[in-house]
Amino acid sequence: MNRAFNSETISLFLAVLDSGSFSAAARQLGRVPSAVSMAMANLEAELALELFDRRGREPKPTAVALALEPQARLLISQLQQLNTQALALSMGLEARLTLVIAPELQSTAWVAPLGILAQEYPQLEVKIITAPQTDALALLHQGQAQLALVFERPAADGRENFQEVGQETLLAVIAPQHPLMKPLGDDPDNQTRLDHSQLRPERQILVSSRHSNGASEAERHNNFHLLSDHQWRVDSPDLALQLVLAQQGWAWLPQTLVQPYLNGRLLRELPFANLSNGETLWIDLVWSRERPLGLGAQRFVHLMAQQYKQSQGR
Repeated sequence: MNRAFNSETISLFLAVLDSGSFSAAARQLGRVPSAVSMAMANLEAELALELFDRRGREPKPTAVALALEPQARLLISQLQQLNTQALALSMGLEARLTLVIAPELQSTAWVAPLGILAQEYPQLEVKIITAPQTDALALLHQGQAQLALVFERPAADGRENFQEVGQETLLAVIAPQHPLMKPLGDDPDNQTRLDHSQLRPERQILVSSRHSNGASEAERHNNFHLLSDHQWRVDSPDLALQLVLAQQGWAWLPQTLVQPYLNGRLLRELPFANLSNGETLWIDLVWSRERPLGLGAQRFVHLMAQQYKQSQGR
């Protein structure tokens, strides 16, 4: 009895249930009807259970058969998934896809392509990490992630391949009650502008690497304008936002993050006298030339690029 059910007998059992007869199941499976009927009789004998009532013209599933059906379907589905995953692995599907995302880009459009990938490769394990851009690229080159979603880099790195997948605008924002904003008053249309000399003594909140040692980090890797002599560093735009809202300084932050606060007048864009407020940067999906991408990573790159082209009407 312990060996009564196996992949073959389960498939036969479900074929008879789905087709409604031994002969129809035989045609579906490419067998002769007598072989299917005999297989079901042998299964019933081993189980000591009646699965089909044969008193009518066609066999009717008994209550026992209907009780076994859900588990049988689950087992066949799991077996199919196992075979599919084994085939995908043999063709180059990685066991796990690790994607590291710069915190400023968490709200960009990467979830929908990942959902499509999950439908195509349901057994692929996915790990998502957020890390400041420098740390994200370090994880990529250390082999701890296959893909990194980051801002464009100021200079090309020969170790990297990349695909442009979007854009994000960074805005310099500040709390309306911050002392720096007193000359503007409460009128958002006030034409007063702040020059560099006024910004230099004010605290700037930077989103930078956990391992940053100097101010050049922001300039080299994140393309943020470093305009103040005094900086606080955090590794998350959400932390920077909270500090700005608390009037502890100003910061360059993603428009997608700060727009609700601008709409609610909890933040204001800094009115620069000699600089346009708003820097639009390309978003790149980066991978290492030193490690070939698996099927999952390749497909995700394609889906991200396709989504961006569609959004641009191309």
